[in-house]
Amino acid sequence: MVEHSAPRLDDVFHALSDPTRRAMVARLSQSEQTVGELAAPFAITLAAASKHIKVLERAGLVARTVTGRTHVCRLDAAPIHAGMEWMRHYEQLWQRGFDTLESLLVAEDEEQRDPDRATGPDPDLKRDDNRGAKS
Repeated sequence: MVEHSAPRLDDVFHALSDPTRRAMVARLSQSEQTVGELAAPFAITLAAASKHIKVLERAGLVARTVTGRTHVCRLDAAPIHAGMEWMRHYEQLWQRGFDTLESLLVAEDEEQRDPDRATGPDPDLKRDDNRGAKS
């Protein structure tokens, strides 16, 4: 199994569970932004935007630098990659299950269409039409 720090992944998934924070991450993927710039598209206060950014910081997704009164945020995508690794591992498990299910359904469908072809005749059973006849 893919080993990742569960608390860190919990923080990443929690941070990305909110649509406002996902939109902030998307904007930060384009360029660094101030807290004001990140808050601008939303009907939220700077204090609310700062709270969202703190959640992203705890998850390691955002780094904030402060120069005077200006807070500039930049994206650190490494934790997102860890989350994707975790999801890929489970995607492979699910895909194997889906492949097995597909094989079973195809076999069942073939058997319903032609029962002799799907299972095939038993070569040990030779038909002898004269079994019951006396000579």
